[in-house]
Amino acid sequence: MTQYQESSISNSASKGCGCLLLLMGIGVIGAIVIPPFLSTVTNATQPEAIVYISSMNKGQEAYFVEKSVFSTSVKALGIGLKTETTNYKYSLVNTKKATFNYGVSKKIYLKSYVGGVFVIPATKVDSNSSKNKITTTSILCQADSPGTIKPPEPTNQNGKIACATGTVELTQGYH
Repeated sequence: MTQYQESSISNSASKGCGCLLLLMGIGVIGAIVIPPFLSTVTNATQPEAIVYISSMNKGQEAYFVEKSVFSTSVKALGIGLKTETTNYKYSLVNTKKATFNYGVSKKIYLKSYVGGVFVIPATKVDSNSSKNKITTTSILCQADSPGTIKPPEPTNQNGKIACATGTVELTQGYH
C-alpha cells in the first residue's frame, strides 16, 4: 500500500465516525425535544374533550330542567357538538336518575373522560327546599391513564357523587 492509499483510508474512516457522531447528536437532541413536544400536543388536544363533556353536562342539566328527562342523543341536546372529532368519540348513556357523557379517546396517548349528571333531592343542596323538589348535580372525571377505553361512570351514593376507581375528578357542581 502506498502512503497516499493509507492516508485515504484513514480519512474516510474518520469521516464515517463524524457521521456517526452527528447521528448520535441528532438522536440526543430528538430525545430531549420530542417528549415535551408530544406532551404539548397531548395537552392541546385533551381540553377539547374537557370542553365537550362539560358542555354535554350543562346541556343535559338544561334539558332536564325543561323536559324532566335527560336527552337521549348528543344532537338532541341542541348545543351543536359533533359526536366524533379527530381525537375523540362522544356519546351518552341514560338511566332514570342519571346521564353519563363520554369522550373516549381515539389515540392511545390521550386520556378519556366521563361526565355524570345526577338527579338528587333539592334538600341535599338546600335544607330549606321542599322535600318534593329535585335538582341536578354534575361531575367531570378524567381517566387516570391514556388509552382508547371508555372510563367507568361516576357514582351517586345518597346524593354524594364521586368519580369511579381509575378516574380522577376535574369538576363537580350543583345546579
